[in-house]
Amino acid sequence: MNDVLRTPAERFKNLDGFSFSPQYLDELKGYEGLRMHYVDEGPPNAQNVFLCLHGEPTWSYLYRKMIPVFTASGHRAVAPDYFGFGRSDKPVSDDVYQFDFHRMSLMAFIESLDLNNIILVCQDWGGLLGLTLPMDISGRVSKLIVMNTALGTGDMKLSDGFVAWRKFVKDNPDFDVAGLMKRACPTLTVEECAAYDAPFPDLKYKAGVRRFPAMVPDSPDAPGAALSRKARDWLKTDWSGETFMAIGMQDAVLGPPVMNNLRKLIKGCPAPYEIPEAGHFVQEWGDVVAKRALEAFDL
Repeated sequence: MNDVLRTPAERFKNLDGFSFSPQYLDELKGYEGLRMHYVDEGPPNAQNVFLCLHGEPTWSYLYRKMIPVFTASGHRAVAPDYFGFGRSDKPVSDDVYQFDFHRMSLMAFIESLDLNNIILVCQDWGGLLGLTLPMDISGRVSKLIVMNTALGTGDMKLSDGFVAWRKFVKDNPDFDVAGLMKRACPTLTVEECAAYDAPFPDLKYKAGVRRFPAMVPDSPDAPGAALSRKARDWLKTDWSGETFMAIGMQDAVLGPPVMNNLRKLIKGCPAPYEIPEAGHFVQEWGDVVAKRALEAFDL
């Protein structure tokens, strides 16, 4: 693939609260020529693998508070950066960033590492993509941790809050990631906001963060919509694993109404753990969420 950028390594030096060693896959099947970064912590032969999928405009840094809780309990935690995000390579062309491009990269990633007994941890696009995976990966997923996300089925009206967010990104293609994170989560420090911004030195590196809002299926025939409806039906009727749901109650886009609707679509999903002070980026309360999930799963 031509015109691919790689964020300079010095941008990731001394990240606040994120000392995990970077791992890379250079020849992911179907994505040859692109390098994907991921965090891989805990015992490699652990019984459970917490697969942590980030959203927009974040990267694996989002899981810095959850990973240590999982590994301290003897589990393995794996957190990839999608192409266009974090330490992963970034195709320059906006046209590269499509629903299937990212979904299939996650399928290839799981197969490449041969991950099994996966506890899928998902929020935002981590759910839009991740919740479509279990039906197609031959029983590799055993449990779900679901936080402020949805399925992009294309047959539900997008919320006014999301439409406004999509328009903002379209009108501001070089939007300030650090500033956005601070507004969304005022508890973040200057150093933490800078870490979220680290992957994106300038406009050329931001094709992914520009494209993701537009990728949300908004009609029944939009890319990813039919697949998401299939996943919705599968989760409602065929899902047999355990689920833990946490809701950041201050989220105006993917908050309580959306999450309570999603709960009805996941077979056997119990009452959610509600975090009154949390917004969209629930993982900023991740240590508490991770501990509650481990208790719920008796792990």
